[in-house]
Amino acid sequence: MRRQGTVGGHSYEFPTLVELLAKATPARSGDVLAGCAAESAAERVAAQAVLADLPLATFLDELVVGYDEDDVTRLVLDTHDPVAFAPVASLTVGEFRDRLLAWAAAGDETAISGLAPGLTPEMVAATSKLMRNADLVAVGRRTRVVTGLRSTLGLPGRLASRLQPNHPTDDPLGVTASIVDGLLQGCGDAVIGINPATDSPARTVALLELVDEVIGRYGIPTQSCVLAHVTTTLRALEQGAPVDLVFQSVAGTQEANRGFGVTLDLLAEARAGALALGRGTVGSNVTYFETGQGSALSADAHRGVGGRPVDQQTLEARAYAVARHFDPLLVNTVVGFIGPEYLYDGKQVLRAGLEDHFCGKLLGLPMGVDVCYTNHAEVDEDDMDSLMLLLGAAGCTFLIAVPGMDDVMLHYQSLAFSDVLTTRSVLGLRPAPEFEAWLARMDLLDDDGRVRELTADAPAARALLAAASS
Repeated sequence: MRRQGTVGGHSYEFPTLVELLAKATPARSGDVLAGCAAESAAERVAAQAVLADLPLATFLDELVVGYDEDDVTRLVLDTHDPVAFAPVASLTVGEFRDRLLAWAAAGDETAISGLAPGLTPEMVAATSKLMRNADLVAVGRRTRVVTGLRSTLGLPGRLASRLQPNHPTDDPLGVTASIVDGLLQGCGDAVIGINPATDSPARTVALLELVDEVIGRYGIPTQSCVLAHVTTTLRALEQGAPVDLVFQSVAGTQEANRGFGVTLDLLAEARAGALALGRGTVGSNVTYFETGQGSALSADAHRGVGGRPVDQQTLEARAYAVARHFDPLLVNTVVGFIGPEYLYDGKQVLRAGLEDHFCGKLLGLPMGVDVCYTNHAEVDEDDMDSLMLLLGAAGCTFLIAVPGMDDVMLHYQSLAFSDVLTTRSVLGLRPAPEFEAWLARMDLLDDDGRVRELTADAPAARALLAAASS
């Protein structure tokens, strides 16, 4: 359906919904690379004005990626809940934006969170394109998603963290030292998650057993994950490995997921295997997914109806529909990891991080962010500090942290363990409740509930440091 908008006396035409969404997207290098970005600020404003008047229900009839050729589209439409959609079914995209902001201002978390089964990724992506950064923060903060396995995540006033103890050779001593470093700084309540240097099943099992031993020895209420390919995790399950979470990177089209070597059936099989182990104590969420704007484009799997390129932010939201179907404990976007070809500078990375958090939470996901960048991007630590604090204010479920900000295996910059402490301190946030109680039992909190400065004779420090050297 051809749509037209006018700005400054000049008319712009948007022949398809795919093109309208792309032209309405805030500027980013990936859309320029794909050839679908607005050619001027005026064209972008015109597209946003047209998008604001589009009924939300349009997205149930007019598709971005075809139903017959894409299993993600089929998943979205076949599982859509019309009852959950009913409260906003009569609204336009612009009216939906206004309604969300009104609910957020009133603190009506139930009204927002209850919509998730009735919203499609294209609906929330479209809405985000009309929002300022502050709008994304305000609504994200009031969107509640709570999950659990051995720690409870997503509660109000809490900020969890993934402790990422990567090592370039998966050396057990190096991995353990990083785990201890993070634990002593109050990190690891979302997951202790290792990116293995190789996808070897034997190495995966060895790392799972290492982390499981640390968790068991000290009674830490958290979960482990080795972020191997899902097929490798399935082999580990067959060998009886202590698998808490099944991990996989996912994208927003069937073709892009095929490039990752995964199908929806394969993800369902792995989830069933982890559920069968019954390793949870406070919940049964056993999957963990990573996403990132630009992943479909980087695989040349970003085209929609009529072969037209779909903007990377809409495709990112579609990846969240895949994750949602498998009831995850954790989902995070690695927002600056793919590189400047997709998010060029600090402004684009910051905007994308807030969009991803907003869209994921609105679709019902326990959304975290890897606040990160590659060294050839026009990004620095000040940009990341800004995004980190905005995400904390927006109610982000968890952040990822590595020793000293520098991932020595993946060769990119993330947050340091101390950055998580800073965000909690500045914004008055606390760890997951079970993990906070463990920190107190280990004498790692002061009288005000803050992680204490350690001394060599502290019992907890001695015990954990002994683990690193054993």
